[in-house]
Amino acid sequence: MKLRILSYNIHKGFTITNRDFILEEMRLALREMNADILFLQEVLGNHDDKKCKIPNWATAIQFEYLADTVWPHFAYGKNAIYPEGHHGNAILSKFPIVDWSNHVISTNRFEHRGLLKARIQIPQTGQEILLANTHLDLTQKGRNLQTKMLIQHLNRDRDLPWILVGDFNDWNKKVSPVIESELGAKEVFKSLHGRYPATFPSFRPLLSLDRIFTHKLTPLSAVALKDGHWKTLSDHLPLYVEIDLAT
Repeated sequence: MKLRILSYNIHKGFTITNRDFILEEMRLALREMNADILFLQEVLGNHDDKKCKIPNWATAIQFEYLADTVWPHFAYGKNAIYPEGHHGNAILSKFPIVDWSNHVISTNRFEHRGLLKARIQIPQTGQEILLANTHLDLTQKGRNLQTKMLIQHLNRDRDLPWILVGDFNDWNKKVSPVIESELGAKEVFKSLHGRYPATFPSFRPLLSLDRIFTHKLTPLSAVALKDGHWKTLSDHLPLYVEIDLAT
């Protein structure tokens, strides 16, 4: 039995230039992949702007709109809060979410970051897996501090198999080796291909910002989706991974 997961920074439903609102196009593209679990970053939980002229802005509660009829179980972690609304990270799942929590990992007053944790249960086997979704700082100092927090959180759940996913902004590849060594984790793309995936900018990916780490799970395949419409949707490319649940 395989677990299919996809991680994507959706840029609040806008293209890389912020000119076009394309959440519907993203929704269709995500459904084509038929993943069991979506890990999403930069998701609008609400944005009530009365002056907004964007068509279909009623989809501002984005995680519900994307989850509709396909991923019946979801969790949303509100991180950045402003007068018009808020945004954060979301996990959408085809499997039941047993419990979830959102933890503040902000390191400065300009970047509001969180770690969203959800525990799912696979109905066919009863197996429980911890899912964790995050988006780290733009500064190295902030990422270093947040990496220590991530390690503390996941060490508490070391008896469970877990998947840690997100936009780590780790362009210089300094925090990922720490996570791998301190937690005994595998970055899936690197373990299969020998390098971290290039995911930014989407139209010409040069920087490696996004990661999928696993613990007590065996990765089967990993790809950065860079063909066709994926180059023109968000500013990031999504990562798609398959994991063996038999081990």
